[in-house]
Amino acid sequence: MNLIQFELPEKGRRVGLINENEVVDLTSINIAWTHTYYLFLEARRNGKTIAAYLDNFPLGNAEIVSYDRLLTSYSGDSGGWILPVLDHPSVGNCLISGTGLTHLGSMEQRAQMHTDVTEKTEEQKTDSQKIFEMGLQGGKPSPGSRGVQPEWFYKGSGAILHGYNDFLDIPDFTEDGGEEPEIVGCYVIDDDGIPCRIGFTIGNEWADHRMERVNYLWLAPSKMRNCAVGPELVTNEKFQDIQGYCRITRGDEEIYHSGQLLTGENHMSHSLSNLEDHHFKYPHFRIPGDIHLHFFGTMKLSFPNRPSFQLEDKIEINFSGMGASLINHVRQIPPSNIPVVVEKG
Repeated sequence: MNLIQFELPEKGRRVGLINENEVVDLTSINIAWTHTYYLFLEARRNGKTIAAYLDNFPLGNAEIVSYDRLLTSYSGDSGGWILPVLDHPSVGNCLISGTGLTHLGSMEQRAQMHTDVTEKTEEQKTDSQKIFEMGLQGGKPSPGSRGVQPEWFYKGSGAILHGYNDFLDIPDFTEDGGEEPEIVGCYVIDDDGIPCRIGFTIGNEWADHRMERVNYLWLAPSKMRNCAVGPELVTNEKFQDIQGYCRITRGDEEIYHSGQLLTGENHMSHSLSNLEDHHFKYPHFRIPGDIHLHFFGTMKLSFPNRPSFQLEDKIEINFSGMGASLINHVRQIPPSNIPVVVEKG
């Protein structure tokens, strides 16, 4: 089952079910389902998954919206537009985070960003190499055992969340942005504090690799950017072997193509269960009602194999079995170098 969130100007927010080139408007059946979040909670409180719960409703009576039209729309269009696949009515109750150095080959790119030396001895290895090798050795523990923890980072709250055909910003205090094609786990914490994975979606994690390259200790602030997810929430993906690509175009010119991207457990140094365990082991990440969007790491970056981003550059990320591509556009915030002034309260 593939779900989508969208908005219609005269009807407001909607939740839809993808059916080829059509969207079944689930909100036309129940006006309370303005968010996938509300649909999940209702299903959960009835002891069912979303798919099983929807079997109780006459979907044949639902209104139909053209998916093709939504895929060509932008925010504010008269025919409606696509929203992020999962968000919270209160942005502060949506936590966005991720893990790095989880994919085979990801360490090589990180090392290229931080050093020009090929490390061989234990003393010469970078911290990135060391933590990557720890994942190789202990990132896929046997069932019931806790494996080694991955690199982890925080991105922000739901305030930074963008959707399909939306802009990704290069802030005024930095020089560049950087796409990161990834799969994102989508979670809701139920009434009993149990993390529930309702599906996966495509994500563009969007970071600042130029900043990170200056010093790897700037990894944390380099991640404090907006990001995008969608357009589809896939509820039945097994996260084993997912293939895809990322391409960047400037007008009619392709300025970058990733070639084949491989993700899923078959191509990672950590198991999905291990990554989830090390995120949700913290009690403050299991607060009932919260939403978590967790990026599982990228396998290849365009930086430094492309020119710096410019206004309106288009980024397309596609992964097999994950529905339509995620498309975003770059927006440069004019540099100001004006510091933020904090007033006494």
